[in-house]
Amino acid sequence: MASRLLGAISASIIVLVSQAAQAAIVPFESRLGGLAFYDHNLDVTWVADSNINGLMDWNTANTWAAGLTIGGVSGWRLPSADVNGDGTVVDCNGGGVAGCADNEMGFLYWEEGITTINQTPFTDVRSGVYWSATGSSSDSSSAWALGFNMGQLATNSKTSTNYAWAVHDRDVSAVPVPAALWLFGSGLLGLIGISRCKKA
Repeated sequence: MASRLLGAISASIIVLVSQAAQAAIVPFESRLGGLAFYDHNLDVTWVADSNINGLMDWNTANTWAAGLTIGGVSGWRLPSADVNGDGTVVDCNGGGVAGCADNEMGFLYWEEGITTINQTPFTDVRSGVYWSATGSSSDSSSAWALGFNMGQLATNSKTSTNYAWAVHDRDVSAVPVPAALWLFGSGLLGLIGISRCKKA
């Protein structure tokens, strides 16, 4: 009986420790020579400078992010406030909110602790409001935005001027090498091979 009780207690402790380990925030990793940081927790890469382009309206911010190239990597976007696309925007206010990872900037602020005071490893995090890519489902003229001074989430008119912070899906170090680069590399290897044949 005592051994069963001890086994049950041990199993409970292992489960609790395992859950705590899974909930632990994994630190950011530098990418593109420090121009970006990979976020293991959200499986996205954030641009290091949170204020590359200054204030913009929502449409301009989306266009800017889509056309951005950092360290030779394109495919950037604004952060999503509704990653799973279910139409529900989770307000992470206070931290520890279930489903907070569905709101990328909310998670960055409330769970990973990136604020205007605690910016590391990022730079130039402003106390103003940052656009998300998520439009309001109840008002087509508004979109969700987050203020990095207090982590407040609200909708703003799309014509307002706010900051924009670019993010990239997944780890940019795993972005496939363009086909043209593969062709160049294989052509270069072919030339080296021909050169060696001529010397022999």
